[in-house]
Amino acid sequence: MMKLFGGKKDTPATEPETQAQSGFFGRMKQAVSRTRESLSSKIEDLVALTRTVDDASLDSLETALLTSDLGVQTTNDILAALRDRARHQAIEGGEELRTLLKQQLLAILSAPQGAAATPHVSPRVTFLVGVNGTGKTTSAGKLAAWYRALDRSVLLCAADTFRAAAIEQLEVWAGRSGVEMIKTRHGGDPAAVLYDAASAAKARQIDELIVDTAGRLHTKTGLMDELDKMRRTAAKLIPGAPHEVLLVMDATTGQNGLQQARLFTQAVGVTGIILTKLDGTAKGGIAVAIAREMNLPVRFAGVGEQMTDLLEFSPAEFVDSLLG
Repeated sequence: MMKLFGGKKDTPATEPETQAQSGFFGRMKQAVSRTRESLSSKIEDLVALTRTVDDASLDSLETALLTSDLGVQTTNDILAALRDRARHQAIEGGEELRTLLKQQLLAILSAPQGAAATPHVSPRVTFLVGVNGTGKTTSAGKLAAWYRALDRSVLLCAADTFRAAAIEQLEVWAGRSGVEMIKTRHGGDPAAVLYDAASAAKARQIDELIVDTAGRLHTKTGLMDELDKMRRTAAKLIPGAPHEVLLVMDATTGQNGLQQARLFTQAVGVTGIILTKLDGTAKGGIAVAIAREMNLPVRFAGVGEQMTDLLEFSPAEFVDSLLG
């Protein structure tokens, strides 16, 4: 079941589950409205020309899928399946086409099965990685608040010591979410501050250690080398750490973000995606492309700037929001 963050750790849940689900659906539907409008108008234009959607008329759908940033490979796969269906059994009108398209999207989004590792001993360590500007630090603060809403204790680690104001920005989010933070001076050793944070999390029996990492370095050391050093540091102190490596991707960058995903996945073993700025793009189909081309699950979606604007991702509800 999809969870919607709302409120502080000690705030009781008072609304019925159906209202919470409705609230989530409404927020996701609003977040993908630009993508949905683009897709829906193309589907409506297509079926206005003919009552039966045949192989030839499906060509018009290709543009809609590509402009929604599903990518060439994903679009080709979907159209191949729909054309195969049209050859064997007529697709009668827009509603049936919409239903078949939803089935295709849901199958792709549900395929990546990797679940976050559950450590035998606390804390669970989560690295947030990605290039600057994608929203890593903001996502770290929102994720901390999301865990607090689940009654989990959280410690933030400010390991992005190279970007100006990154430490101060995370400190603001730590205050908003009501969690503690371990930091060092600007330009300090990220692995050293991670060592301190991991030691503190173990000593305090913290449930979740969330590590904000650098998107680029001002030194001669390569970013991927530095992240690998941090992985080794975490593993020395906490068995199996990091248990989750979340790549923060900006949905508005579309297909360009996939190359970033490939580089980070190869270097640091990304296990899932936080897709940010989903509310500001007509390219929401990038979530489908990630699942298809990277075989990575989208774990969370950022749909705004507020503390509560980090939603746990559900393929079924995303597809329903996108296509109705």
